Amino acid sequence: MKHILLLTVGFAASIMAVAQPARRIQEQQQRAEQGPATELSPRARAQYNTQSALETDVEWSRDIYRELDLTLERNAALYYPSEPLGEQVNFFTMIFRLLLDGKIKAYEYRLDGNELFTKDNELDIKNMLEKFYIYYTEDESGRLSVELVDIPCSQVLKYYIKETNYVDRRTSTYSTHVMAICPVLMRDDFGSAAVPYPMFWLDYNDISSYLRMTPAMTSSYNNTRNMSLDDYFVMRRYEGKIYKTSNLQNKPLADYCLTDSAMNAEQAKIESELSSFESQLWNSTSEKPVVREPVHDPEPAVEKPQKQPKAENRPAATEKPRISVRRER
Repeated sequence: MKHILLLTVGFAASIMAVAQPARRIQEQQQRAEQGPATELSPRARAQYNTQSALETDVEWSRDIYRELDLTLERNAALYYPSEPLGEQVNFFTMIFRLLLDGKIKAYEYRLDGNELFTKDNELDIKNMLEKFYIYYTEDESGRLSVELVDIPCSQVLKYYIKETNYVDRRTSTYSTHVMAICPVLMRDDFGSAAVPYPMFWLDYNDISSYLRMTPAMTSSYNNTRNMSLDDYFVMRRYEGKIYKTSNLQNKPLADYCLTDSAMNAEQAKIESELSSFESQLWNSTSEKPVVREPVHDPEPAVEKPQKQPKAENRPAATEKPRISVRRER
């Protein structure tokens, strides 16, 4: 009986040993067909979390809106390759794919230009595709798909970003974080100058985990992709002009800067205010501190003894005059 049991167990183990590699090979083939996984687990999301400081810890903050021109050298990392090159795609193609796959959410670009990350303001993707004349297909389940050649990645020549400059009271640090990104489609519809069309707002915290896994080439002299897109934004390697600041009247700079010179002066003023605030925050100015010599009480002057006039050996007035008597021989 024992021999029969041992033979049965050995036969089952041999079947499992043969079947196990075949199943693994099948799983590997399925993964290869699906392509590289971009979905993150909750643990990975927690690991790549880049949430800024809590509102209760923020002592001071100022919101800045910038316009990134992708024709500039420092912003080229977001544009190239302008068309898909093998597995390499640019920043817009990556976020557009994530949006279609339902892995990230986008929000409507409102008329006032402000971002609003609420459920009511979520983007209707199908309406967005029809609005910007992007060809798409829809299957029976309602899933939308866009061919790679139909993604207008080469026409997105600008981005609007929102920066928050704040002082964290808990850590006693001054930081600048990108909070929102908006791709801007540039199209020449009527044969005139290209017209900007802001497409939608993205919450940076929603896409930062994917940006950390996306390498980027940030230099024309060093073609090694040794930096992620998240590092690119966190380290502020981009270059952008200020077009708006958060203010009580919600006015962009163009509403009160009517000339180019006035606009340039206002932008330079805001940049100077930010740098001056940061440099003076901890009393660490660029100028060398003035070191004052310690003030000591003056030493008391030592009076030199004055020379007393020599007293003349003159007879006092009260004394009688001496009478010299000569002896006579």
